[in-house]
Amino acid sequence: MKLTAQMSFWAGLVLGLICLGVAVHGWWQSADIADDALRADAHGFALFWLFLGVIGLVVCVLSGLMARGRFGPLDH
Repeated sequence: MKLTAQMSFWAGLVLGLICLGVAVHGWWQSADIADDALRADAHGFALFWLFLGVIGLVVCVLSGLMARGRFGPLDH
């Protein structure tokens, strides 16, 4: 199965934005947790989603560069 660079761009953008949204929401909601251990776990969970969001945005940027031909010709 082949994915085009434009499909990967949009999929990476959607994945990145959703994951960043979950991370921000989790970080904001963790302020209401009174238990220190649970708050630390919530922060770790939010950081995991932040990591996934960054991966999605990196895929988005690289796919956008590939679609514009910045890495040279795609067909060898």
